[in-house]
Amino acid sequence: MLRFFFLCLFLSIHCTIFAQSEQPTLQGTVLDASGQPVAAVNISLSGTRYGAQTDAQGKFQVAAPAGTYTLSISGVGYETVRQSVTLRTGETASLNLTARASESSLDEVVVTASRRAETINEVPSAITIVNKRQIAEQTALNADVTNVLQYTVPGLAPATYRTSNTGQTLRGRQVLVLVDGVPQSTPLRNGGRDLRLIDPSALERIEVIKGATSIYGNGADGGIINYITKRPETAKPFTSQTWAGLTSGLSSLDQTQGFRLSQQFTGKTGKVDYVLNGTFERTGLLRDANGEVLSPFYSPGQMNNYNVLAKAGYTLTDRQRLEVMYNFYASRSDLNYVEKVGVYGKTPSIGVPATETALGTRQGTPYNHNVTLRYNYSRIVGGTDAEVIVYGQSFRTVYGYDAQYFENGGQSNIVSSKKGVRLNLQSPYRLGSALSGELLYGVDLLSDQTAQKLQDGRFWTPDMNMRNLAPYAQLKLDILNNLVLKAGARFENIRVDVSDFTTLRTYNTTTQKFDGGVAVQGGTLNYNAFVGNVGLRYNGVRAFQPFVSFSQSFSINELGRILRTSQKSIVSQLPTDPILVNNYEAGAIGDIGRYVHYDLALFRSTSELGASYRQLPSGVFEVVRSPENVWGYELAIDVRPLSFLTVGGAYAYVEGKTDGNNSGDYETYLGGDRIMAPKTTAYVRISPGSRWNLTVNALRSSARNRFLPNARGLYTYGQGPVTPYTVVNLTGGYAINQNLNLTLGIENLLNRDYYPPISQWAARDADYIKAPGSRFSLTANYRF
Repeated sequence: MLRFFFLCLFLSIHCTIFAQSEQPTLQGTVLDASGQPVAAVNISLSGTRYGAQTDAQGKFQVAAPAGTYTLSISGVGYETVRQSVTLRTGETASLNLTARASESSLDEVVVTASRRAETINEVPSAITIVNKRQIAEQTALNADVTNVLQYTVPGLAPATYRTSNTGQTLRGRQVLVLVDGVPQSTPLRNGGRDLRLIDPSALERIEVIKGATSIYGNGADGGIINYITKRPETAKPFTSQTWAGLTSGLSSLDQTQGFRLSQQFTGKTGKVDYVLNGTFERTGLLRDANGEVLSPFYSPGQMNNYNVLAKAGYTLTDRQRLEVMYNFYASRSDLNYVEKVGVYGKTPSIGVPATETALGTRQGTPYNHNVTLRYNYSRIVGGTDAEVIVYGQSFRTVYGYDAQYFENGGQSNIVSSKKGVRLNLQSPYRLGSALSGELLYGVDLLSDQTAQKLQDGRFWTPDMNMRNLAPYAQLKLDILNNLVLKAGARFENIRVDVSDFTTLRTYNTTTQKFDGGVAVQGGTLNYNAFVGNVGLRYNGVRAFQPFVSFSQSFSINELGRILRTSQKSIVSQLPTDPILVNNYEAGAIGDIGRYVHYDLALFRSTSELGASYRQLPSGVFEVVRSPENVWGYELAIDVRPLSFLTVGGAYAYVEGKTDGNNSGDYETYLGGDRIMAPKTTAYVRISPGSRWNLTVNALRSSARNRFLPNARGLYTYGQGPVTPYTVVNLTGGYAINQNLNLTLGIENLLNRDYYPPISQWAARDADYIKAPGSRFSLTANYRF
């Protein structure tokens, strides 16, 4: 009731302050070069918050005070168009606009950075948008979304080629994963499966905000990855697309065949628009470059993957819209192989046919349910827009059975349930003729209940029930339309209720006995923090748009891992202090003529109390809490020397150290599970006509060797040396006619025999697994 009272008080004060009189209206239609309507492009009056988005018929309507403005239209894949307009009291102005296709990312719209639609050149931080073409291109090689990300996001560690994304950090820190703004990560007990929880076929684009941020709450120490689901892009009542594909290994054909089917329906009729997309994929057996079966340890081979996306929108009035989204993802392994453990640094772990039925439940993710209900009301009071989001997520993932590690054997799974409400308000303001901007503010309510337990019901971590209340405000100031200043703050109030529990007995490899069985009294853990951000960006010159920023994140990451190894009898006595990260960043983005685009960012992040893993001689992992310092830089360049030729690439360098003895000298490097080796990506894309295209891309992971072995010549977890490797891929598409397209993808074109980074830095026999050899996929896409 107290929260409800403050919310009502907040709204009433807002309505009193921002109440305004009726305003003139601007309406119109946006068409592409062929005269077709363009949906979901951003319409704004530069220097103000007044704006809208086009509907499925390309129509828009904006109300603003009388005056002369610069009208701006921008959208993903289109150049920004500006035009002067004059609004007069009591009149309705009408105009038609044409959107021109663009290769530049400066004109792309991002919603994740500040919770509202804005172009990249308004955001004072480093952003990567993975667009629809890039998603389709990478999916043609490998439909695992972690593979899509490793080639398109500088600063993100390479994929593991496993069902777990452990070690795939962003700028050396954990990332918060979202689907349409709904949290997917389980920071109370991070199980390393949050990146691989949706199929690429359901995605419109992926927005990556790099660097610590608190805009969406707990867990974004390294940034945010937000999967934006598809939306209708046609004014027709019904359109359909079908994808059917075959996959197979090339190094060996034996049992490596798989297939992929996807069906989509979309359209708009009257005030209703919808998208329905379903995908089923069966992966083949994975073999290395020599034809050897890869170890079943977290293997995505011979796995059934399912995804269903359903989204419907209803336009109540020209100012109100209601939208509901549901997405379901599941995966289940049918791999009937057991691991033959190799020797780290000498022989790989491989898979051999099982001679008996495997114990336990098939590993995978039985379900990940996401549902979101959005209500938008533009100009609810004067020029203020309001958005209310109600969401929920239910997630469960299952790991492999271990007969020795758990007393009496066992198989763990993580179960998480989230429910939340977000209220976002956006109010424009003007300070004279030179200064204008907006105030974005609201409140987040989140309930997150997470536990890790065995399939037989034994709890490995206790039930953790988190309640999060967080009001926030973000101020944007446009100075002469060229300089953007942003500053914001968020107050985190977190309460975690921990139930009474007894630690699970697990095997100690040193003593060869079972440890654990400690009875722990639960309780309530309370956290409060005030975090902020400030940034400045200059966008007056398209060729050079520099920015500087400071941002903070607040998280209680991996509380479950601390609890499950407790040696104390009371929860309040455990070292459960939160992680507060300070992120400092400077960079620039720009287009040089119509041929060159570049992104440059330098960053440094610090935390007085970080969280890293350390494996004890007993085999148990503990969380080390000590100061951390992470730094690095990223550079990406795209060049289009000819209309049919584009080349580009990116380089990312990340390094980090920890101050284990609190002396201030940061004497120890962070392990490979946190810090990736320098990563380089490159591509060449040829598209001489509308009928066919060809792309060759490559990824090179360089060397990182920061640690020495112990007296027995062994490395501890996370400290194994990483040697370099390069992988080259090829994709090509051909349009047989207007409705039918064929796409060919070959992953690891040169059949390179190598170990991915996780197999090297983990320094464990079971983890020493090679990457897949050469594989191909052939997909037909039919529209009707």
